[in-house]
Amino acid sequence: MTNKTNENPNYKKLIAILEEVFQLNQADLDFGIYRIMNHRRDRITRFMQQDLIPQVKTILRDELSEDKGDVQEELDKLVKTLTDAGMNPDDSPKVTELRAKLTGATDIEAEENQVFGYLAAFFRRYYDGGDFISLRRYKKDTYAIPYEGEEVKLHWANHDQYYIKTSEYLKNYAFKINDGAQTVRFVLKEAGTEQNNNKAAAGKERRFALYTEEPLTVTDGELHLHFTYEPTDKKTKQGDLLQAAFDTLKTQLPAPYQTPLLQRSPTPKNPERTLLEKHLRDYTARNTFDYFIHKDLGGFLRRELDFFIKNEVLHLDDIGTRDTAGFVRQLSKIRALKEIGGKVIDFLAQLENFQKKLWLKKKFVTDVQYCLTLDRVPESLYAEIAANDAQREEWKRLFHIQDIKKD
Repeated sequence: MTNKTNENPNYKKLIAILEEVFQLNQADLDFGIYRIMNHRRDRITRFMQQDLIPQVKTILRDELSEDKGDVQEELDKLVKTLTDAGMNPDDSPKVTELRAKLTGATDIEAEENQVFGYLAAFFRRYYDGGDFISLRRYKKDTYAIPYEGEEVKLHWANHDQYYIKTSEYLKNYAFKINDGAQTVRFVLKEAGTEQNNNKAAAGKERRFALYTEEPLTVTDGELHLHFTYEPTDKKTKQGDLLQAAFDTLKTQLPAPYQTPLLQRSPTPKNPERTLLEKHLRDYTARNTFDYFIHKDLGGFLRRELDFFIKNEVLHLDDIGTRDTAGFVRQLSKIRALKEIGGKVIDFLAQLENFQKKLWLKKKFVTDVQYCLTLDRVPESLYAEIAANDAQREEWKRLFHIQDIKKD
């Protein structure tokens, strides 16, 4: 991998997109699919930073007979040899031949640039905010849908994906600090989600807020930050609640956690952002937006890559060209695009298939609780129930029995 190639703008753009697609900026998260991704992280990073460019270069060189870089290198060596021998390089037939070859030779770096540009365009088009969406663009402002001859075709962007509602993952968020030595976990103390498609009360929306009665605890060597997720006035912004949570937590963090959590994790818009603020926003964002798991991501992306190549890379007008060398260069780029794109798709499919297996796995019942009205409980148990402090406190909270007046 040469420094010059590393500065290639299309290569940089592709790497930035792949880092987003593979969520490589989430290396400190320690739950669910992120644990699996962390095991694959080194392999994915090595592919992007070490293997990607050499593999593209090898494919292009195998297809193209003349590489401008190789011809230039041979020419430079010959000119130096002749000059050192006291001869005029311009008088050498071999120098003349190599200079002629150089004119018609292929600029491999230029071809690489186009391949990286195509790959970046493809993955950017189909990936949006954590999901892969079908955007089969036929031409400007026109999209094509998969059609297999049905009399009526009903199609929507996520038709081949499982819909995952936010509430499925409300309690799962943890990350590591100090090189993995310590864990910080977000714990939901009180939460509710709408059931049976019922909406929140008028004028209210659910918001995350710090559990003020007990903002944090250290449990089993982990720092637990406590939150609620309850209906709140719509005028109250989530950002304001997060700022209030941060202002409270930063003054109460135990000493071993202060330095790592309050270190800077800047963004272009907020250069003073801390690591704690970053995770506060990531946590609420993750649990505010629903998302999808693809039923067959590998098959979907391979079909879309074929369509992308046929529709936007290989043009029918190129087939009738008399520029054979130009057509061969185009085919070499297509081969590189298909082969390298296929390897990226294989990585993505492995991760998505694992998520699908988790989602489809039969759920196990781990806890059962019953709620009974008193008319179904024998009176012989009333004294024992009344002596239960937790039960009385719950009745006070739910039914305000302390306010009931005796006749």
